[in-house]
Amino acid sequence: MRRRQFVVIGLGTFGYNVALELIKKNMQVLCIDNNYEIVNRISNFVTQALVVDATDENAMEDAGIADCDSAVISIGESIETSILATLIVKELGVKNIIVKSSSQWHSKVAARLGASSIVYPEFEMAKKLVDSIMTPNILEQIKLSKDYNLVEVVAPREVWGKTIRSSDIRNRYGINIIAIRKQIPITNENEQGGIDIKEEVNMLPGPDDEINQNDILVVIGLEKALVKFKKMVKDN
Repeated sequence: MRRRQFVVIGLGTFGYNVALELIKKNMQVLCIDNNYEIVNRISNFVTQALVVDATDENAMEDAGIADCDSAVISIGESIETSILATLIVKELGVKNIIVKSSSQWHSKVAARLGASSIVYPEFEMAKKLVDSIMTPNILEQIKLSKDYNLVEVVAPREVWGKTIRSSDIRNRYGINIIAIRKQIPITNENEQGGIDIKEEVNMLPGPDDEINQNDILVVIGLEKALVKFKKMVKDN
């Protein structure tokens, strides 16, 4: 099977790390930046890294952008450069274009030019930080669709020692538990009886499986149902 080909345009902190993560996923990654030092630094880790002016259509075409399945445009210092790069990548036929946005105006223009998705790393990280401060028992939240989310939460006190059936979570909140991550204490005899923690994951738990203190519940449901459930978790 052919590996998917990505181009990452702009090697600031965000773009640089996106490129490295894509390589870890066994993707082919072409990196583009106008800074020779940054290009040279990443060249040993990615498929190819080139010093190219992202606003020069001929240079971008020569770099092989048209052969890529997806483009990540991460040019933070200049909105105009990002917009021109988006237009050129679209003209060269790349189907999936992800643009790092720095403003609402930037997002609107990128969307009009055909960007498949817009990301706001600074805004999203700020929101995630505040969420973690305000609701420390909510460990992770993933948006699956317009209406459905998946959330990882520390099991609230009110369900400790209960089975999934007796906790009545599905009827009360309209959500489903699809996995339970259990933190199992084990004695480490090599370190004077110290206690280590081993994680066991119960995938697709049944109605008679028990929820215990320190368990992590992986739940799925409508956003409005999860809001109600997360409020209960926060209050616990």
